[in-house]
Amino acid sequence: MALSDDLALLEAACRAGGEIARRRFQEGCKSWSKQGGSPVTEADLEVDAYLRHTLTQARPDYGWLSEESVDDRKRLEYHTLFIVDPIDGTVAFLKGRAHFTVCAAVVRDGAPVAGVVYNPLLDHLYKAQVGGGAFCNDAPIHVSACHGLAGCAMLGDRTMLTAPPWPPMRVETRNSVAYRVTLVADGSFDATVSLSAKRDWDLAAADVILQEAGGLITDRQGAPLVYNRADAVQPSMVAAGPALHAQIISQLRQ
Repeated sequence: MALSDDLALLEAACRAGGEIARRRFQEGCKSWSKQGGSPVTEADLEVDAYLRHTLTQARPDYGWLSEESVDDRKRLEYHTLFIVDPIDGTVAFLKGRAHFTVCAAVVRDGAPVAGVVYNPLLDHLYKAQVGGGAFCNDAPIHVSACHGLAGCAMLGDRTMLTAPPWPPMRVETRNSVAYRVTLVADGSFDATVSLSAKRDWDLAAADVILQEAGGLITDRQGAPLVYNRADAVQPSMVAAGPALHAQIISQLRQ
């Protein structure tokens, strides 16, 4: 199967899933806390069911991993799988903010090869496949040329990033981790940092988009992120253009 076909499938599915999320956002829906305390809504589950049916029907030989599906570990038997977050940024969804996204990636042998991150309220669809460049609404995107921390535009935890030894920066946050990474990919922000653990579904789709936009995404030690391991957790995340990424890693090592 051509990678471009997989990307087209992801785009169509995420647009349709985004329509479900937008409708539920406007109508309102029930929410509750999952084990561990994170919120989930009827919209999360409805989008998840749609994406699972659509994607696995089209690619029955691909595995599946999603935040809102039971992880039966059968995915570990597959060289290629979908990694999905039906609504990344459920807190933003519940608070009425336009910062949630529908995310889906195709991951092959531990690395994302195609990904879509769709913000349905703003109608911003980010997409990329390996070797094909990165796009937002079909316009090419690229990371910023920023090469210094002082005065840069950073997405992350304000308490951490506004304290010494960090220099003065413009620091903002977004509930959707994937959306943060795509905002770095399109140059709206220069970098994003998170020292708390993230799940594969938070990052897989945005990972390939950022890399195809000329950026780097690693853990805090500078090691590449590897997906579809037994424990689908990424220990931390640093995403930026190459020069700034190197400075952030150096800062964190200090």
